[in-house]
Amino acid sequence: MASDLSNIIKEELSNTLEQLLSKSFTINSAKKAVASDISSTQSIEVAITFSFKDQVSNWKFYIPTSSATKFEYLMLGGMGDLKEHIDDEIADAINEIISNVCGSISTSINAQGFDDIGSIKSEVLKSSIIEISALPFGDNTFDFDISMDDEKVSVLINFDDVILPFISEITGKEVEKSDETVESNTSSTAPAAEAPSALSSEVSSVAALLNDTSAKNLKLLFDIKLRLSVRLGRKIFLLKDILRWDIGEIIELEQMVNEPLEILVNGIKIGEGEAVIVEGKFGLKIKNIGNETTRLSQIGLG
Repeated sequence: MASDLSNIIKEELSNTLEQLLSKSFTINSAKKAVASDISSTQSIEVAITFSFKDQVSNWKFYIPTSSATKFEYLMLGGMGDLKEHIDDEIADAINEIISNVCGSISTSINAQGFDDIGSIKSEVLKSSIIEISALPFGDNTFDFDISMDDEKVSVLINFDDVILPFISEITGKEVEKSDETVESNTSSTAPAAEAPSALSSEVSSVAALLNDTSAKNLKLLFDIKLRLSVRLGRKIFLLKDILRWDIGEIIELEQMVNEPLEILVNGIKIGEGEAVIVEGKFGLKIKNIGNETTRLSQIGLG
């Protein structure tokens, strides 16, 4: 049976919205989307591709007008008037939100080290404004009923057949990931997932020659240099705000002071830790990190 990503998708969707919009989000349910349940006449469609192992999965997020206008309003800090209709500014804000959601989903999946998924990455293909009547209502489109504080908002996601075996809790049925499915996806014309950009060309070349991570073969990579960095926090800002910054400006991040810091290797999260002082220099005490196999998988060598 394939690994189930349902909870990761739900958690990262609600957590990312909460971080970006400074509201409390709770996903109440995910059910097959029905046109009569959507009161809006338009929606923003954001097309995403997820690449993992030798497969490519295409998702489409749909944010109806009622949700999109609220999201953009909150992303701007609740300033100005709440718009009644979708415009290009709202579309850009939703595109940025969904990009962050999918990035968080990928990071969380990679941190789990699933054997049947490996390293996964997402890419935003395009976003557009469409009529609700053009949505692909059917078995693969699900309506996520979300509470935003005391309000109800709706986010719809259309999944393709490739990812169905990995979201059985959302679909409500278990799907066996058969050999025929894998063979079909492998031979498709969709591009195979590229090696993570974080790896140097030298690592990629060596990794391509190795089909396993046995101790003997792994030693060939031991002298490869990888960049370690620690992320204190992050936050989405508007360009106009960044242009107003000056010396002495204090920038408030989403990260709380008691939350762990993210440990990144070549830009990929592999664990969490806390800052310490070591002989007058900043240091890092590891609090959470995967095993050797998990770490290799996260940086593309598993």
